Amino acid sequence: MGTIAYMRSMGRERPDDMPDSEELELDDAIPVEDEAPEADLEAVPEKLKAGTAVIAGFVRNLPNAPGVYRMFDAAGDVLYIGKAKNLKKRVGQYAAGRAHTNAVARMISETSQMEFVTTGTETEALLLESNLIKQLRPRYNVLLRDDKSFPYILLTGDHAAPQITKHRGSRQRKGDYFGPFASAWAVKRTIDALQKAFLLRSCSDSYYANRTRPCLLFQIKRCAAPCTGEISVEDYGRLAQEAKSFLSGRASGVKQELARRMQDAAEAMEFETAARYRDRLAALSAVTSSQDINTQGVQEADVFAIDEQAGQFCVEIFFFRNFQNWGNRAMFPRADRNQPVAEVLASIIAQFYDDKPAPKLVLISHEIEDVEVLAAALSARMGHRVEVAAPRRGEKRDLVEMALKNAREALGRKLADTTAQTKLLAALGVAFGLERAPRRVEVYDNSHIMGTNAVGGMVVAGPDGFMKTHYRTFNISAGTIAGDDYGMMREVLTRRFSRLVKESGTEDPVSSPAVPDGDGEASPSDTAFPAWPDLIIVDGGKGQYEAARAVMAEIGAAHVPLVAIAKGEDRNAGRETFFGMGREPFKLPPRDPALYFIQRLRDEAHRFAIGSHRAKRKRDTMKNPLDEIAGIGPTRKRALLLHFGTLKAIQRASLDDLARAPGVNLATAKAVHDYFHEN
Repeated sequence: MGTIAYMRSMGRERPDDMPDSEELELDDAIPVEDEAPEADLEAVPEKLKAGTAVIAGFVRNLPNAPGVYRMFDAAGDVLYIGKAKNLKKRVGQYAAGRAHTNAVARMISETSQMEFVTTGTETEALLLESNLIKQLRPRYNVLLRDDKSFPYILLTGDHAAPQITKHRGSRQRKGDYFGPFASAWAVKRTIDALQKAFLLRSCSDSYYANRTRPCLLFQIKRCAAPCTGEISVEDYGRLAQEAKSFLSGRASGVKQELARRMQDAAEAMEFETAARYRDRLAALSAVTSSQDINTQGVQEADVFAIDEQAGQFCVEIFFFRNFQNWGNRAMFPRADRNQPVAEVLASIIAQFYDDKPAPKLVLISHEIEDVEVLAAALSARMGHRVEVAAPRRGEKRDLVEMALKNAREALGRKLADTTAQTKLLAALGVAFGLERAPRRVEVYDNSHIMGTNAVGGMVVAGPDGFMKTHYRTFNISAGTIAGDDYGMMREVLTRRFSRLVKESGTEDPVSSPAVPDGDGEASPSDTAFPAWPDLIIVDGGKGQYEAARAVMAEIGAAHVPLVAIAKGEDRNAGRETFFGMGREPFKLPPRDPALYFIQRLRDEAHRFAIGSHRAKRKRDTMKNPLDEIAGIGPTRKRALLLHFGTLKAIQRASLDDLARAPGVNLATAKAVHDYFHEN
């Protein structure tokens, strides 16, 4: 990267030598309304004038060089991150007084300071911009909201007998990674077929090292069993190399070699061997023919298509490897509704490949202005040439049209689901007499068995349905009396809202009613998911309600509407009683849609709390007492178990016997002995 420079300031005066707007290149300008008249700074609000002055103060010292700029608000939060091939010209556009979209005007008015990084090339600026956007997630940038990692097939390279397995996350383990796949199901199906074709092991290294006889996978011809010497390491290595060649795109050569071996075995009258090659060929054919949509002339490519409806965007991605369709994924980025779809698509592609390998070909549905810069950035990151193209005819265009159709349909389904969810939230607001429909609903439930392994669960629902990334679990402390449901609820709510007050204060600007702009445009802050709930539902009766109400009043959050839901007679659904909202206990009509919605919310909270409790109980059941002894780590625990054989033998051992164990000194031996012999 080239020279890096940081510059920060607060509210500087506009310099006299700032370039006029007509001197700036439109290619470097931020998006503006077509044929919009220049704004009169005397007629715009004072905050916009102040923001413009802050930005203008930087132009004097900015270089005519590529780089990345960041805008900050008064609290120090990042508002926007952008790149430019000429920082002076690009930032000058913000300070030139031109009429921007309302979202850009809001961004400028909130800007209190800026920071800059100069780079050697525009390609470096694009790479840095995508990294910073993914890390800092600015409010006014296009953001990928799908943070779920994509699965890969990993053929390990750190073992004499390579393992084939599914992999998610960072690619730090030595080996060959093939993907990405759109779903775990596609990975499992491919691995199953590859095991039949190449007899590769899928077990862990520790399981492999402790085998004394072949496992069931060897019996059903899914593994060559190198663990017990059923096949030599050299022969198994050749199988792994064949699998690597197949996944790398040389499928035809592998199939031809297997067919030749099958023919040779048949001619030598080794029919059992020929039958094994026949079965492997059949498995490979299943891999190549079981895909829904394959290609004839595109060996390796990712296809991006974007669709926009009602101010929302959907990006559909198809993955093609080895002439096969490895699945597709729909993502719904957050972006300003007035931003051109091509710009949204370019930003999404740059962010998508920030932590994923790019194929040699990326097909896109819309022409991108800086496509050469994007291709150069991906090529620099991958170390090989990456082509980014918007095809107009042929098979490649057919693939793009297929992705575009799927994007259109996926966005239509999401809009329909969002509309239905919005209606349910509106019905919930009417049922409980809220001033407006809630945007964030939090539901709390506790789970325990006679007070043991107590866990509190919080589920969150919003316009997009259940927001699982916002779910939280709370491990109830030992200080709470066992079986005290009211005390558990008090602890959960105290911890949740004490932290929320500390982080966000007692008011959430996002959850307040949005003030529409003149053209009805929603700002990113209006569409962001609020941190504070608009409604709290606790599972329980009047006692749970009173406990929760006391906590909220003590924390200073009594303004948040609170409802407790008690199970009906005989625990039948439809007979629930509600407490709170400044009313006497009440019920909803049995066929009220809001009642069904509340039941879904309660059942989800119940499921989540019970699942968390069972997971905690399972961990405690499998916990080794040695883990609770200070100074006993994995190495010493392993040494003790290898020396004594069992935990009971360690418990019965004398101090001298413990001290004679390899790797255990006298202090550690005394700690272990004292733990098991308190007297």
